[in-house]
Amino acid sequence: MTDSNAHEAADTSTSADSDVAAPPEGVTAKPATQGTDWWGEIKAIFWLLLAVLAFHSFIAKPFYIPSESMMPSLLVGDRLVVSKYPYGWSWVSPSFHILPHWRGRLWGRLPERGDIVIVTPDSGPSAESDYIKRVIGLPGDTIEVIGGRVFLNGRELPHERRPPTMIPVDANTPCAPDLFGDFRRRGPDGRLYCRMPVVREYLPGGRYYDTIDVGHSIGDDFPRYTVPPGHVFLMGDNRDHSADSRFPISQLGLGGAVPWENIGGRAEFITFSLDGSSSYWNPISWITALRSGRAGTSLHPPRVESPPPAAVPAQ
Repeated sequence: MTDSNAHEAADTSTSADSDVAAPPEGVTAKPATQGTDWWGEIKAIFWLLLAVLAFHSFIAKPFYIPSESMMPSLLVGDRLVVSKYPYGWSWVSPSFHILPHWRGRLWGRLPERGDIVIVTPDSGPSAESDYIKRVIGLPGDTIEVIGGRVFLNGRELPHERRPPTMIPVDANTPCAPDLFGDFRRRGPDGRLYCRMPVVREYLPGGRYYDTIDVGHSIGDDFPRYTVPPGHVFLMGDNRDHSADSRFPISQLGLGGAVPWENIGGRAEFITFSLDGSSSYWNPISWITALRSGRAGTSLHPPRVESPPPAAVPAQ
């Protein structure tokens, strides 16, 4: 091959390569397609789940009300926010209670009387279950219940009768007749309501809350009891339908005051409430089942400067 032929062959090869490699004018070449980074996706999901678990364990978590023991403050179907940090952290702080039991709390402080708290019994048939109750007694306090009236440190808590509750009857609040009677009443609008007697109690310092007292029950009398160090005495607001510190563990109660390390957090406010008519398969029912007027309700008891005068000391 001559030099002239060699140059022609090289020029032809270069021209052919150019024709194959260059895309048509005005068309951008597509980058090479890369496969899904499954390991990266798994790590991202893992860190997201870990962040959610940490938030639930150390900052706040949602809570669902499953029973009527805190009526009228809380109804079955209420969803609320429970903050984890106000009293410090303990073995019950993680959402799944995976830590071993230990005494005391990290950066802990005692609740205030009147706080609504989540508590986890560490023994008995309800062990590892979450209860929601109100703090009545602190370490060193004496608690006594006589005829349904609460005596704190020898003095009856000031109380007054309030207008009865008028809670709409629904699937989550059926207000079924029981040993205490039938409290269902027809309202002016033709709807059924749960009309129950209400007693407002005032704690030292002026905090107050409403309780339901439907009649005499076994929990209306509780002998004088001194709250041990590092413990709190808890009661439900629905006094005749609450298994709390007044009842032994064998009766699904809390067996007296509970260790403060068993408190999982403080109830803050209601996010929303469902009447029990919703269905997973009917998204429209998620809206129609919402109870009006409950979202955003604070669960911190209000305070008055001048509560009613306290009764005479118990003898």
